[in-house]
Amino acid sequence: MKIEQIYTGCLAQGAYFISSNGEAAVIDPLREVAPYIEKAEKSNVKIKYVFETHFHADFVSGHIDLAEKTGAEIVYGPKANTGFKAHIAADGEVFKLGDISIKVLHTPGHTMESACYLLSDQNGKEIALFSGDTLFIGDVGRPDLAQNGEVTQDDLAGILFDSLRTKIMTLPDDITVYPAHGAGSACGKSMSKETSDSLGNQKRFNYALRADMTKEEFIKEVTTGLTDPPQYFPENVKMNRDGYESIDDVLERGDHALSPDAFETKANQTSALILDTRKADDFAKGFIPNSINIGIDGGFAPWVGALIPDLKQNILLVTDPGREEEVVTRLARVGYDYAIGYLNGGFNVWKKSGKEIDTVTSLPAQKFAERYNEGAIKIVDVRKPDEFEAGHVEGAENIPLDTINEGMTALSKNETLYVHCAGGYRSMIAASILKSRGFDDVVNIEGGFGAIQKTEVAMN
Repeated sequence: MKIEQIYTGCLAQGAYFISSNGEAAVIDPLREVAPYIEKAEKSNVKIKYVFETHFHADFVSGHIDLAEKTGAEIVYGPKANTGFKAHIAADGEVFKLGDISIKVLHTPGHTMESACYLLSDQNGKEIALFSGDTLFIGDVGRPDLAQNGEVTQDDLAGILFDSLRTKIMTLPDDITVYPAHGAGSACGKSMSKETSDSLGNQKRFNYALRADMTKEEFIKEVTTGLTDPPQYFPENVKMNRDGYESIDDVLERGDHALSPDAFETKANQTSALILDTRKADDFAKGFIPNSINIGIDGGFAPWVGALIPDLKQNILLVTDPGREEEVVTRLARVGYDYAIGYLNGGFNVWKKSGKEIDTVTSLPAQKFAERYNEGAIKIVDVRKPDEFEAGHVEGAENIPLDTINEGMTALSKNETLYVHCAGGYRSMIAASILKSRGFDDVVNIEGGFGAIQKTEVAMN
């Protein structure tokens, strides 16, 4: 028996490849399925099952493509209703995989179809729990995503309390918990950076598993401090539940190399959004006018999901040469399937063609401090509210990046805007969006709040 955790930092997501005696199962696979197929071929095993813990909201799973390419059976827990062929398991149903077995534990609460998968070895000893979004390390799944007119977040929280106490906390302490997410995911609020732990440790240290906690206390603690979920979550749920276009077709559509002239023509003909995925510093020095910068080396996919409202938006790409397919793939992970081409050779080719470019002024933190101390200036802090409350420049206005499209209505195009985040990644995204909306005088503060703190600037 072999258990492999395949962790993707951008999404803070854990998929699992389990193999035993010639057979394999994949739990919560990412959209691109080739790595799982290659792993099976190298290990000389056949993928028999694709287990889904629930209808994911924060990414599009690869379950459909993986099943079609391998003949594997898709398995969901009770109450799942899919638009494609799948086995809807009964609570307690057991699946044989080589010499081991995997038991379905229906654990509603995060969503009503949520299920955990309990793995037992060839001797029947319970070894591991693949807990999906029901139980994280240090946290539990948020109970507000599946609420509707009949079921509220408090109802779901109460159901989750019962699931944890009747299905999970009764299991042996030495079981290893393998969750679907870690720190950085929007599916919980206080997850640990650790990506696995013993259930015994979680019983001791996870606030939601306190033995003396009442249901009322649980509901209050789990629902307090929840932020609004990203706007793309419902669309990802729909794709995971009803089906989606093959990743092969998505990659083929995006794999179109365009010359500067062809790129410009396509942008004008399709009203495509121009997405520049280079590093913030490179983008600041020069970019195609009206393009948006979301760097591929940061929290790329979640920020795309938070800031581009329409998943069917046509997208033209400016990337570092050689990273085009990676960008198309990572867009598809969160349901943005309509990349329609990329600038062949990257931004330098555009620049050499003599076409128009734009820039973002970047200012070192010390220079910013000098201007700040000379008189009133307009400071836009795009960090999260809790970051802002923990400390901020006196007089700064907090417009969190995920609300920038709405928040910019309070800003004037006639004044210089000094924009910062914690380190520079988010502020360049904000600066690019502001520039694209006609805010011409935008200054990005290099190093963000971390650098500003080292200067003589008044703080709150």
